[in-house]
Amino acid sequence: MNLQEYASYDGLGLAELVKSKKVTPQELKQLALEGIKKVNPSINAVVSVLEEQADKAIEKVDENAPFAGVPFLIKELVLHAEGVPHSMGSRIGENTVMPVDSELMARFRKAGLILAGTTTTPEFGYNAATEAVIYGATRNPWNLQHSPGGSSGGSAAAVASGIVPIAHANDGGGSIRIPASCSGLVGLKPTRGRVPAGPFNSEPLNGIAIEFAVTRTIRDTAVLLDQVAGPDLGSYSKLEVTHAPYGQLIHEKVRPLKIAWTTETNSGAFVDPECIEAVHKTVQVLKDLGHEVVEARPKYEQASFTKATVAIWTANIYQMIQGAAAGTGKAVSPDHIEAAIWKCYEYGGQLKAADLLEAIHTNAVVSRQVAGFFEDYDILLSPTIGTLPAKIGELNANNPSISAVEWTEQIFTYAPFTNLFNATGQPSLSLPLAESKSGLPIGLQFTSKFADELTLLQLGRQLEEAMPWKDRKPAVHVSEQPQPAV
Repeated sequence: MNLQEYASYDGLGLAELVKSKKVTPQELKQLALEGIKKVNPSINAVVSVLEEQADKAIEKVDENAPFAGVPFLIKELVLHAEGVPHSMGSRIGENTVMPVDSELMARFRKAGLILAGTTTTPEFGYNAATEAVIYGATRNPWNLQHSPGGSSGGSAAAVASGIVPIAHANDGGGSIRIPASCSGLVGLKPTRGRVPAGPFNSEPLNGIAIEFAVTRTIRDTAVLLDQVAGPDLGSYSKLEVTHAPYGQLIHEKVRPLKIAWTTETNSGAFVDPECIEAVHKTVQVLKDLGHEVVEARPKYEQASFTKATVAIWTANIYQMIQGAAAGTGKAVSPDHIEAAIWKCYEYGGQLKAADLLEAIHTNAVVSRQVAGFFEDYDILLSPTIGTLPAKIGELNANNPSISAVEWTEQIFTYAPFTNLFNATGQPSLSLPLAESKSGLPIGLQFTSKFADELTLLQLGRQLEEAMPWKDRKPAVHVSEQPQPAV
């Protein structure tokens, strides 16, 4: 098998080759490492290569597991693996190595995935681009002058460029869906509580963040969710799957749905005409598929919601920086932290407990307002982000002139559609259904009722067939001639 053949398969496809003895996990690992060597100088997505750990994992892999022998990468944030670097995208967290697997990492391993490396993240995940000072800018394989999104931009760039078919990602304001949109991938943010965060996290970012992955196909997303869903021991809340496996049910025809759509933002943020056009084209396809489609959107009080977002993020950044410093012994200082993130740290450190409780209450109020909207609709369709992928440097977390509030507003002006569903906890899916005239990916966001990933995945499978994306490939790809580093 060569790199071109390797990158033509999704994760389940590679695992089938392993099970039929047409390829070995060792061969797949070597191809992934070859892919890193070939494209990473251009995209700067992979931080650590873990060949020795991968070899040990291959010795133990269950070849009956659904993703048996499939190479895999993890983002250096929240999720952690035994003996693997976990810098959190920050100089203050540099050289942190975790002593044990988190529960989700253990489930990824049980699914057969072989950890081959780690990927970049912006500092503490608080950016919609991936350009941490500690790593340098991660670049979009579709156009190296643009960002692959954030905060899971390293994972997205690695999957889009063909290094691996699946990579870990997490989402506290759009950090799975934004890079999926920018990089031409499938990005599911599961329902709050669907995926375990333990044993060292209860509800990350006070319940607005969740772990999962980016993939290239709906079936990989569905089967991976089957493998990792469900509470861990002592979980603060429990959300069980009560139906047949997602990987089985996605092949059943989705019932006719009532779908709302919008290209308007609650904040009044600008939406690029090409993103609007992509929604309109998708609306027509949905009508042709037999769904009822209506222009409508949920409404809520924006100023208090933004204030709540600032409070929750900055309070948690304060805690994360304190924890990182305790782990590394480094002083908490702007010498080790990017300028905008330092402002967030200072802001969070000045908050009172009552401020955080008010923010959590605001999100609960917004959740109930939005739940009322979804009493009338099965799905809400919108652009995933409001514009085309940002150019490198446009979302600069090392900007010394920006405040914590201004930084938050800048992120969610760029990505004005994603953050709402972190607050409500609903499942939300970005699909790579469109491209700009310049060849950049445009993702469309589909959101369903709380705990209803099944409808999302069934609709995603239907759209994957009606508006296929599998043959689209970026300029920087493991199957192509390497491009010079920028």
